[in-house]
Amino acid sequence: MEISGIFSAIVIGIVIGVIGRLVLPGRQRIGILATIVVGIVAALLGTAIAAGFDVADTKGVDWTEWLIQIGLATFGVALLDRRR
Repeated sequence: MEISGIFSAIVIGIVIGVIGRLVLPGRQRIGILATIVVGIVAALLGTAIAAGFDVADTKGVDWTEWLIQIGLATFGVALLDRRR
């Protein structure tokens, strides 16, 4: 992975983490750094899962890939919130 790929993974991960946190109802007691890490992991795992189902590279916006990533981020935020 090149530097630009790592940078874009971080930026997308931040967005995915924040959206995952917004989707989850209620107040979450995790920090912003944990949200970013969850988002990055969810973005990378979501891309791998979408590639496995062959829905990662479509024309236009990859809505299925985004939904998988947001779902994983929501699950990760909920899991970390329950541990605290």
